[in-house]
Amino acid sequence: MTTAMTPERLSVMVGVLLAILATLPRYLVNGNQGRLTLILIAFAAIAVVAVFAWRMLTVESRRRVPRLLGRLAVMVLLGILLVALWQVFTSGLNELLLLSHGATLGLLIHALGMGMQQRNAWH
Repeated sequence: MTTAMTPERLSVMVGVLLAILATLPRYLVNGNQGRLTLILIAFAAIAVVAVFAWRMLTVESRRRVPRLLGRLAVMVLLGILLVALWQVFTSGLNELLLLSHGATLGLLIHALGMGMQQRNAWH
């Protein structure tokens, strides 16, 4: 079974890269070098796969990527806003957790939203 690369999958890969970048300050501040090294290795591996994924896209599919990345950016901002609200009402703002958790929530919203759109397109 072969699956073609899609702009949606590439946008999720870019989102994973953003989520990884958003976690880096936590590991830098806490001095957790072992985990920082592993995260940087994961970032490099995913970045290489994303480059290959971009090269596998057709010209028409590449034209859809900027719109999806814009949607990803909006969802990441929404995720940061929602986590900020959650933190304000529960324990107070923690900037490092806000950044990493907000980016991760935004990526999750982005991926789930695309999955629901594709599911609705199939029915």
